[in-house]
Amino acid sequence: MSLLDDLAGAGPAMRPRAVILRLGAIAALVAGTAGAFAYAGGWLSPHDLTPARILDRFERVNGPHPGFRRNHAKGLCLAGRFESSGRGERLSKASLFAPGQITPVTGRIALAGGRPYAADAATTVRSLALRFHLPDGEEWRTGNNDIPVFPVRTPEAFYAQLLAAKPDPATGKPDPEALAAFFAANPDSVKAAALIKARTLTAGFADDTFRGLNAFRFVARDGRQTPVRWAFVPEHAATAESPAQGGRADENFLFDGFASAVRRAPVRWHLVVTLGEPGDPTADATRAWPSERPSLDAGTVIVSETEAEADGNCRDVNFDPLVLPAGIEGGDDPLLGARSAAYAQSFTRRAGEPKSPSAVHDAPVAGAGL
Repeated sequence: MSLLDDLAGAGPAMRPRAVILRLGAIAALVAGTAGAFAYAGGWLSPHDLTPARILDRFERVNGPHPGFRRNHAKGLCLAGRFESSGRGERLSKASLFAPGQITPVTGRIALAGGRPYAADAATTVRSLALRFHLPDGEEWRTGNNDIPVFPVRTPEAFYAQLLAAKPDPATGKPDPEALAAFFAANPDSVKAAALIKARTLTAGFADDTFRGLNAFRFVARDGRQTPVRWAFVPEHAATAESPAQGGRADENFLFDGFASAVRRAPVRWHLVVTLGEPGDPTADATRAWPSERPSLDAGTVIVSETEAEADGNCRDVNFDPLVLPAGIEGGDDPLLGARSAAYAQSFTRRAGEPKSPSAVHDAPVAGAGL
């Protein structure tokens, strides 16, 4: 691939016009968000919070792991498709929501944290990152977690939380005084932490629900905008993890379980979109929207393959949440710009580092009944 292709994230078969359009969209996105997120990114002053400082703190907390993501370091690649139900078309002009539209999907399941060889644990936050490959070079990239709300409201609070939650080598647990000081300074995180702690821990990735957490805007063909949040809800009923599962000796039991599930049959999640109303918080990911808000099933993500991370697959993709197709726009949540900037910094760092094998040594798996 040429440098132009690398910058645009374009495949070798993409037409020149599509590459130019994508570069134009990227340039417009950068220009449109740079001012809004200058404070969050800290580019106006060397003393402000910057993407580099966020990544430095991840490395301080987790240790150096060259070649890996600084967060969600342990992962497994996946591939499949999205089958639209047609119900999302009235809210968004994005082509993947057209009735009967089938869109190729690649992605990654992962565990939160910057230690790529850590043993799987049921309580660790799980993530589902997806990359929807739309026609004419458009993409939708989205990162989703299995928690009901995000633990902090601002990039600054996230930065402080990283250090406050760092385990003490002597006890393996965070310093209680540091955590108490953090929560005293960030009362919105107290309620969020309670909601996160109360969530149901499912048996694995396949029966887990993954939420986008940040608010976005769907844009219809007539220009009408709707604030939305989304979740990927498993087709099969969730099964709570048993004590026996929690005590497994297999250090990769969550990833091995997902690969086994795909081997038996494709794993399916429904994209459930919740519609916001005036007054619903769109700039505070620590607050859930009222449960009575209307929602719709926009279609189904069907995962039919898994593969260990390697050159050219999901390992080398930046799942930037602001890579969006026409019909989906970022909202006013300050975390979105900070995430985008930090993800780019992480991608740049690991791209120039030597690579080590993933802890998840999964042979390519294609599900049955395709």
